[in-house]
Amino acid sequence: DQTEKEAYRKSMQYEYEREALKDSLEFLKKQEVHELKLRAQQTENYALYGGIALLIVILSIGMRSFIQKKRDNALINAQKNEVESQKWEIEKQHLLLETHMQEISDSITYAKRIQQAILPSYEAFQRHLENSFVLYKPKDVVSGDFYWLEVVGDEMLFAVADCTGHGVPGAMVSVVCNNALKRCVREYGLREPAQILERSRELVIDAFSDSVEKVEDGMDISLCKWNKSNSTLEWAGANNPLYLLRKGSSNMEIVPADKQPIGYYKVERPFKNHCIDVRQGDTVYLFSDGFADQFGGEKGKKLKSVVFQQVLIKGAAQPMNIQKEWLESFLTNWMGELDQIDDICVIGVKM
Repeated sequence: DQTEKEAYRKSMQYEYEREALKDSLEFLKKQEVHELKLRAQQTENYALYGGIALLIVILSIGMRSFIQKKRDNALINAQKNEVESQKWEIEKQHLLLETHMQEISDSITYAKRIQQAILPSYEAFQRHLENSFVLYKPKDVVSGDFYWLEVVGDEMLFAVADCTGHGVPGAMVSVVCNNALKRCVREYGLREPAQILERSRELVIDAFSDSVEKVEDGMDISLCKWNKSNSTLEWAGANNPLYLLRKGSSNMEIVPADKQPIGYYKVERPFKNHCIDVRQGDTVYLFSDGFADQFGGEKGKKLKSVVFQQVLIKGAAQPMNIQKEWLESFLTNWMGELDQIDDICVIGVKM
């Protein structure tokens, strides 16, 4: 029959199409699995290659970091060695400087001993000039100021000298000038103050004459000769005056000095010898410019000569040792926190 044949044909076609579909699905499934495996393999490969690349990067960074750290450590060690070397060099220089400074200090201390040896002792002043005081305050260890005493029979020569500069340079000049004064009295037999200054000037200039450069160092001085036997006072001064305070007076008399130093000067003139009439109880003061030039007070200004005279007058009624204490006390209070600017030397002698 035709109907059965048609039914059978359709049945067979259905089975064929079903099997074909089944095969297609199986193929697609296998294809999908294969692709999934390929993708998984690619993913694994990417992960592996990425891991290797990351490891290489990490190792590279680590190596660079290690190398840089090694370089840094080498640089730090080099810098440390350099610092230690510089530290040692500084310590060595500091040690040498300390040694050098100690040698300088020892030399200056020895220079002080030499200078003190050429200065008359306070006891000598008290023995020959019973009613006197000496205020001596170097700015540094050694001084350009010095005081001087020479006794010949009944005649006493005493002076305050202010040499060029202070400290070691001033002290060196003071030795030359001190020696000139002594030679005038001991070697040349001079007694008159003006003659002593004249000859001292020649000796000081001669002492520096061999220098390649012109040396204008020297001294200012106030020089007295007191004769105990006839109570006469002679005086001469180079730049530094003499103060005379009469007994019971409140007015300071000033005997002016010649305006020229003991040393080289462009216009040299003879020094004037002053014969001063003094009576018992009168007081003479010799001094350098250090006291009057000292800065201090509330405004930090220079003391000046007028105030210095007033200070001397105010303490004049006291015994000479008390006058010295009064001057020291006033000077300390006047200076306050300020430094001493120059050597200071004051001699007071009551006739």
